[in-house]
Amino acid sequence: MREADKLMIIWSSGDRDVALKVCFMYTNAAKKMQWFEEVYLIVWGPSAQLLSNDKELQEQLKIMQKNGVVVEACVNCADMYGVSDELKALGVDVKGMGKPLTDRLKANWKQLNF
Repeated sequence: MREADKLMIIWSSGDRDVALKVCFMYTNAAKKMQWFEEVYLIVWGPSAQLLSNDKELQEQLKIMQKNGVVVEACVNCADMYGVSDELKALGVDVKGMGKPLTDRLKANWKQLNF
């Protein structure tokens, strides 16, 4: 697989409209429409707290996961907000993200930030 077929989306915004009307919409479409072979959504910072408290976002997340989007979260961020367990219960891979992010950047993955 070419690196150009790999996309990581870093979602750090705590803004619900950004999540629903931009980030989640594109992330899901990128995988569902096969614009990229691999699509990773990285939950980082304030988005961790937003996701843990918003049922509609959680339902949209389940749809993305069902369509093949891999969802990860920064454990340090999630711990700061006290939501690691909630994210894990949603099927999010909560872990240290510094190294995976760096490796993907060095491998020239496509990247979007919301």
